[in-house]
Amino acid sequence: MKIVLKFLLFFVVSIIYSQNYRPSEENLANREWFQNAKFGMFIHWGVYSVLGDGEWVMQQKKIDKKTYERLAGFFNPVEFNPQEWVSIAKNAGMKYITITTRHHDGFSMFYTKQSDWNIVDKTPYKKDIIKLLAEECEKQGIKLFFYYSLVDWYHDDYFPRGMTGQYSGRPDTGNWNNYINFMKAQLTELLTNYGSVAGIWFDGLWDKKNADWKLKEIYELIHKLQPACLIGNNHHLAPIEGEDFQMFEKDLPGRNTSGFSGEAEIGRLPLETCETINNSWGFNLLDKNFKSVKELIQYLVKAAGNNANFLLNVGPMPNGKIQPEFVSRLKEIGDWLNRYGESIYGTRGGPVPQKSWGVTTQKDSKVYIHILNYENQNLLLPDFGKKIKNIYLFDGTKLNYKQDSFGIAIKIPEEKIDPVDTIIIAEY
Repeated sequence: MKIVLKFLLFFVVSIIYSQNYRPSEENLANREWFQNAKFGMFIHWGVYSVLGDGEWVMQQKKIDKKTYERLAGFFNPVEFNPQEWVSIAKNAGMKYITITTRHHDGFSMFYTKQSDWNIVDKTPYKKDIIKLLAEECEKQGIKLFFYYSLVDWYHDDYFPRGMTGQYSGRPDTGNWNNYINFMKAQLTELLTNYGSVAGIWFDGLWDKKNADWKLKEIYELIHKLQPACLIGNNHHLAPIEGEDFQMFEKDLPGRNTSGFSGEAEIGRLPLETCETINNSWGFNLLDKNFKSVKELIQYLVKAAGNNANFLLNVGPMPNGKIQPEFVSRLKEIGDWLNRYGESIYGTRGGPVPQKSWGVTTQKDSKVYIHILNYENQNLLLPDFGKKIKNIYLFDGTKLNYKQDSFGIAIKIPEEKIDPVDTIIIAEY
C-alpha cells in the first residue's frame, strides 16, 4: 500500500508539474545542451577553505558566528587565476562549471548589497570572485552554474532553526519572510549582474523539509529573469514543479549507496550526479583519499550509461590554487575524452541497463558498449530490437558476433581488453 501511495503521489505531482510549469523554448534548448554536455566541474570554495577542514567546519567544530567571522580576514586568494581554472576544466573535457556562490555558512563569494558578509566587504582580497570567473567562462565558452545554499548558519532571520546551525550563537528569534526576501534579492543580483547564467544549483532544503520555502515564487523569479536558466535542487526528493534537472549526490540515478537519495525517485528531467575526487567537497588538508583516474573515468562512463551528467568536484586551496592531485587527474581524464569522447558526449543511456560488466550509451544508430569489468571473452546482450549490421572495437577491429532470438553474443579477444574501458560499437 505504501509503495502504491508513493507512486500515486509521484504521478499526481508529475501531472501538476506538466500542467503548471511550461518551460520556455530557450529553457528546453538549454536542457538539450545540458544532456549533451555530460561533464562539468563542481567548485566548493569559501572562507571555510582557510581552516582546511571541509565546508561544514563551522557546524562540525561548533564555531559560533562571531568567531567564524574572523576567517574572512585570512581569506586572501592572491594566486587565484580564473583563466587557469577555466582552462583546467576545459582541458579536462568539461563543458560547464558549477561554483558555490554561497554555502551553508552564509558567506557570499560575490558582491551583494544585501549583507556585508561577502568577499568584497569582509576580506583583504576585495574582489568579486564570481564576476571574474563569469567573465573568463564567457571568454572560453564554458557555461556557468551557480550553487546557492538555502541553508544559512549566519543569517539571524533563518528561523526557526533547522537540523543544523544550532551552535552559531544567533538569537532565538527571526523573521522567516525577511529571509526569503533576502534570498530573492541575492538571486536577483546573481541573475542580473553576471551575464548569462546556465543554471542555479540549490542545496539545503533537507535542513527544514516542512518549511514554506516559497519555491514557486523563487523558481518563477529565476525563470522570469533568465528564461533559459536551468533550476536544480539537491533536496533528495523527486523533482518539484518548476525544476529543470534532477541531481543525485554521490550516487548514480536510482541508487542510494550514500544514503542521500532514499526518497529521490527518478523523474523525467535531465539527470546529473556529483562526486568528489577525494572524500571532501571543500579543501581538506589531511584528506589524501584520492580516487584513481580509472575510478573517475569509469564513474563518468557509468553516469553517461545511466543517462546522467557527471559533475566532478574540486575544493581549491585558500590561496586560490587547485591542488596538483586534482589537476593531474583532470588532465588524464581530458586525454581519455580526447580519444573516446564520441562514446560519451551527445549520447543518451543505452538500450542495456547497467550490468556487472559495465554500461551502454547510444547516439543515432550506434550503441557503445563499455566493458568496465572484464568477465570473460563471451558477452551476451539482450536484443536491441534492431538488426545489427556491424560490431567492432573502438579502434576499428571487427568482432565476431551472433544475433538470434536469445540476444546478441559477442566474442571479445582477451588481448584487446582495456583495463579502464573496452569500448565496443554496435551499428544497426
